[in-house]
Amino acid sequence: MPLNKDLKKVMIIGSGPIIIGQAAEFDYSGTQACRAIKEEGIETILVNSNPATIMTDSDVADKVYIEPINLESIEKIIQKERPDGILAGFGGQTALNLAMKLYDAKILEKYNVKLLGTSSETIKKAEDREKFKELMESIGEPVANSIIAQSINECVEFVKENGYPVIIRPAYTLGGTGGGIANNYEELIRICTNGIKSSPIGQILLEQSVAGWKEIEYEVIRDGKDNCIIVCNMENLDPVGVHTGDSIVVAPSQTLRDKEYQMLRSSSINIVRNLNVQGGCNVQFALDPHSNRYIVIEVNPRVSRSSALASKATGYPIAKISAKIALGYSLDELRNSVTRNSSACFEPTLDYVVLKIPKFPFDKFTTSEKRLGTQMKATGEVMAISRSFEDALLKAVRSLDTEINNLENKTMINMKKEEIIAKIKACDHERIFAIAHAIRIGIDIDEIYNITKIDKWFLYKIKNIVSKENNKNKSLVYKMVDTCGGEFDAKTPYYYSCYDEEDENEISNNEKIIILGSGPIKIGQGIEFDYCCVHGVLGSKEAGYEAIMINNNPETVSTDFDIADKLYFEPLQIDYVMDIINKEKPKGVIVQFGGQTSINLAKKLHENKVSILGTPFEYIDLAEDRDKFGKFLESINIKAPKGDIASDTNEAINISKKLGYPLVVRPSYVIGGRAMQVVYDEESLISYMRQAVNISKDHPVLIDKYIRGIEIEVDAICDGDDILIPGIMEHVERTGVHSGDSISLYPPVSLSDDVIDTLVEYTKKISIGLKTVGLINIQYVYDGENIYVIEVNPRASRTVPILSKVTQVPMVKIATNLMLGKKLSDYTYGTGLMKDKNLHAVKVPVFSSEKIVGADMHLGPEMKSTGEVLGIDKELDIAIYKGFVGANLTVPKSGSLYISLRDVDKDEGLLVIKNYVDLGFKIYGSRGTYEFLMKNNIDCEIIELKNLSNQIASKGIDIIINTPTKGNIPQREGFKIRKSAIEHKIPIFTSLDTARLFLKAIYLKRKDVEIDYTDIKEYFIS
Repeated sequence: MPLNKDLKKVMIIGSGPIIIGQAAEFDYSGTQACRAIKEEGIETILVNSNPATIMTDSDVADKVYIEPINLESIEKIIQKERPDGILAGFGGQTALNLAMKLYDAKILEKYNVKLLGTSSETIKKAEDREKFKELMESIGEPVANSIIAQSINECVEFVKENGYPVIIRPAYTLGGTGGGIANNYEELIRICTNGIKSSPIGQILLEQSVAGWKEIEYEVIRDGKDNCIIVCNMENLDPVGVHTGDSIVVAPSQTLRDKEYQMLRSSSINIVRNLNVQGGCNVQFALDPHSNRYIVIEVNPRVSRSSALASKATGYPIAKISAKIALGYSLDELRNSVTRNSSACFEPTLDYVVLKIPKFPFDKFTTSEKRLGTQMKATGEVMAISRSFEDALLKAVRSLDTEINNLENKTMINMKKEEIIAKIKACDHERIFAIAHAIRIGIDIDEIYNITKIDKWFLYKIKNIVSKENNKNKSLVYKMVDTCGGEFDAKTPYYYSCYDEEDENEISNNEKIIILGSGPIKIGQGIEFDYCCVHGVLGSKEAGYEAIMINNNPETVSTDFDIADKLYFEPLQIDYVMDIINKEKPKGVIVQFGGQTSINLAKKLHENKVSILGTPFEYIDLAEDRDKFGKFLESINIKAPKGDIASDTNEAINISKKLGYPLVVRPSYVIGGRAMQVVYDEESLISYMRQAVNISKDHPVLIDKYIRGIEIEVDAICDGDDILIPGIMEHVERTGVHSGDSISLYPPVSLSDDVIDTLVEYTKKISIGLKTVGLINIQYVYDGENIYVIEVNPRASRTVPILSKVTQVPMVKIATNLMLGKKLSDYTYGTGLMKDKNLHAVKVPVFSSEKIVGADMHLGPEMKSTGEVLGIDKELDIAIYKGFVGANLTVPKSGSLYISLRDVDKDEGLLVIKNYVDLGFKIYGSRGTYEFLMKNNIDCEIIELKNLSNQIASKGIDIIINTPTKGNIPQREGFKIRKSAIEHKIPIFTSLDTARLFLKAIYLKRKDVEIDYTDIKEYFIS
């Protein structure tokens, strides 16, 4: 038992929606923490607003509250549950900041709740820039020359004395939010103003830049007995100046001499001991490449993105051990989970190289600022393990789910020296490929070093790769991650491939199932697919099979070493996958759960005569091929928007003349609506076709007639003969907005019984016609008369975790068992559409708008949200309110509203605006909207665009409604309006449907309704 025997009930706070800077790593760490506490016989209470995670599954904690993570809801849950302790170190910056609010508001004291693990005093010392600086100076640890500022004048005075460049770091923020490097007065004012606004305490650290120094991280763990170990040290390939989340990172460090390694190791332990951290902690250093001088950059007194990477790199379960320490255990009392017979009080040994590369969203945001700096921009990351740096780097590149298989980027092939030097200086997400091309065309290593300050050791390793690009490698063998360099026998099969002589892979004679993962978190393919993969693994194991996972994402639960019977940390490319299949000889492979990444491997697996479990490949292909699918729908008498495929611009123009505008255009075989647009005229169509990438007969552009109406999403489970539909979700925003960016309602609120009956009938005909076994997702549109099929996904979708939780139907486990031979009749759920539960669930998307500078976040056919939250309640309006609040939108009781509508929306917008006026909102508008409103007897004050940003701040605008005519054009008025809203953190609605729904949240706020916060399982107790 833990030393702290007073703990009977513990609350764990999650991290909320996936946003840039705070992604799937907290699902992984939160899940580990819940399980670690639960196995001690302590009751676990989990609060998290994110429905797509494993940690919000009903069996991870004893009670699960899918509720907004704010002071109001957490206090009410504490009041109801009366936990003895609270864990805030596993939910990222969100949970840490909330814990400090609970502490400062004396809520923890009021309910006699202990903050477990790292104390509030430690958190303040680490997170408050001034207190941290004072502590470092008091213990002799060097920090950069800096000031703590709360005003612009203080910043200006510092620069007068110390000069440029300076780094700005806001206190209590994540992913470098609001920070940056200022090289001149204009940048200083802009970044400092933003930084002060971004900090919850209005405080920034302004420090002399050490950009160009090496950035080194140490992952440390300490217990209450003062045992302190280094789990892993990591080196950023990019020097200081690029956020560590955006940098290529290698473990262990490659360029440090032993003297430097030991110096920073000792410093890390000194810092963590003096901070009195209990649990996992990340320490970041800047090291002068020309001397032994170093400075401490910052400390994260919690598990982090880096600790997830360190855990997967070493096999050491940092989150699990941290949770045990929070309960009172010491490191010497805990076991190493991989060897199971050695102590957890040891420093892992790596006899291999681990390399992380970030995944960026710039394919979605073509107008955004792509230069990498101190504010994080990556949505996710991949990790690769091998025996050499070179091979690890190439494996990581191959894991990124792009067309690139080596360090040769085709867009750079014809670049001359001046162009490639300019590209390297741009310091964007493609710099590694630019460096490789520079070496390829003979640019000297010294010249590249002078521009980048990337250590020459790394540059010479890149040169090695370039010089051997066309060489054939030896056969792959598999080595085990054992945490101890082979000193002890490992009990957990966790493998990586490399080119070597000896193969450590033990192949069993068990019947096996291989589940293909979804790779890195990216817009359009998020944590929901990892959720499905984990349940696929668990379902396969429960059915008596050896479950094998192939994935490369270090942030996720699916790559935890104790989830699958065997884990292969490998690129999801056909050569790597086939090598594993040939060695393991599984009964079959499941491709349904890994999103488009795994579905895209189906064709090559089929060609290699691999057994694909579930829906046969021919029917996966039929659903993915628009032409074949259109003919299939015709054969079963179901309507679809009229459309065609175009391989060039002339074909596209001819199709437009047949169909008429507006049209929906998009490439085939994509996810998340990438590069999808609604075009209203021939000029826009020609422009789209010119910009579209890789158009060919094999990859044509899909062109459909745009149908306006209610969009409906149906997820079904099919056994080949019958279907089960746990629930139907209705989108709030009408067609033209990507389903991932739409607010969705369960159950539907505006569909008649006849429409729902038709949806069920169509879903059954399509599912059985496509020989579906497992999961299928169908998106429909209802225009008031007819129901049309927009698309069919022969796989899991992003709504599967939501429906699984709100209906209590384990959709993925059932689908897995159907693939393995069971029928729906073997279960008690019945067939057809299940009866609606006595609750409403509202999915609200969340956008990482602040991080992607220059991106246009208007709603459209291409997905832009990075995550989502769920509002659940028995009352629809309360569920809506919870959804908006969970998405961090401030719901005002009244205030000021700025409106700019495109002409086609003005008549419809009139009633929406009148509703806001009736609630006491003062109306401001752009010139065109102002004139329209005044003509219709609505008082409005004009704000000219040139004054917009200042007026938004001075007039206290609370909400902006702007419906765009065209998006992604920085010169247009609407783009500038949306940019101002993001800069001032004002809720902006680019769809009238969203603005109309937000009124319900405002009505509720004005009525001061008492809101109940309920464990999701309580909804299902009859």
